[in-house]
Amino acid sequence: MVSEIIRFLIVGGGCFCFEMAMLYGFAEWAGMHYLLASAVAFIIAVIVNYVLCRCWVFRGAKNQSKKSFAIFVGSSVAGLGINQICMYAMVDIVGMWYMFAKVVSAAVVMVWNFIAKKYALTRIK
Repeated sequence: MVSEIIRFLIVGGGCFCFEMAMLYGFAEWAGMHYLLASAVAFIIAVIVNYVLCRCWVFRGAKNQSKKSFAIFVGSSVAGLGINQICMYAMVDIVGMWYMFAKVVSAAVVMVWNFIAKKYALTRIK
């Protein structure tokens, strides 16, 4: 369990940095609205995270069913919803800079992701 958490944090940290770079690039260089940039960056990072979670974090997740994959995707969609609500609330209501709001949002989504993805990748056959 401890080794899973450590691997999860390594993968999550790498994906977080990747997602932050994409968010900034999409918003600042491509001119996307911060919510659209956040959603696109989140989706790409989730795909990378899924592959790394299957291959390295949750090593027992090599042969997963369609049901397991559907739960993983569903948990990611819920995570995207949590991310977007947090981003909107912190940027448009509180007035926080979108990059800082992303850091706070990511912390909230990280807790959700670990619980949901562990269940999806190790408990569902």
